[in-house]
Amino acid sequence: MTPEETRQLLLSRIRDVADYPKPGVMFKDITPLLADPGAFRALTTALADDCRRMGATKIVGLEARGFILAAPVAITAGIGFIPVRKAGKLPGATLSQSYQLEYGTAEVEVHAEDLAAGDRVAVIDDVLATGGTALAAVELIRRAGAEVAGVSVLMELGFLDGRARLEKTLHGAPLGALLTV
Repeated sequence: MTPEETRQLLLSRIRDVADYPKPGVMFKDITPLLADPGAFRALTTALADDCRRMGATKIVGLEARGFILAAPVAITAGIGFIPVRKAGKLPGATLSQSYQLEYGTAEVEVHAEDLAAGDRVAVIDDVLATGGTALAAVELIRRAGAEVAGVSVLMELGFLDGRARLEKTLHGAPLGALLTV
């Protein structure tokens, strides 16, 4: 499948939901894509190819939909998967990072021992919006002593300018989006 065929397939499986979760928001629902094994396989393959190009040795997936994408990507790429969770969801020693949301703040965590010096870590998520969650994950990776190999997402909401915020902190590591809406 060519990159353009993959792009068209993925676009055809994303449903717009008006006024969700609040009036004026056009929510991009990826559940039809996940329900289609061919589309999900194409997405997994494309993201795994990105991780291989980055030279990633581990993948972090961002809660919650990033988990759904990152775990099969890690298996396909043959590398480890590490969840970045909402605060308070992981047992044991964690590193935590707070970040800004459009409507407040949130915090994410990772197990401290899951990342180490020498690891090249790819960040996988479903959507790049304002970039807050991805920025928090990048900071966690660096604080653990690992290197950020890059960030790869299914879709980027270009009008929210998350790319510009994120690229400032990636220091040349790649940032890829299969779709821009």
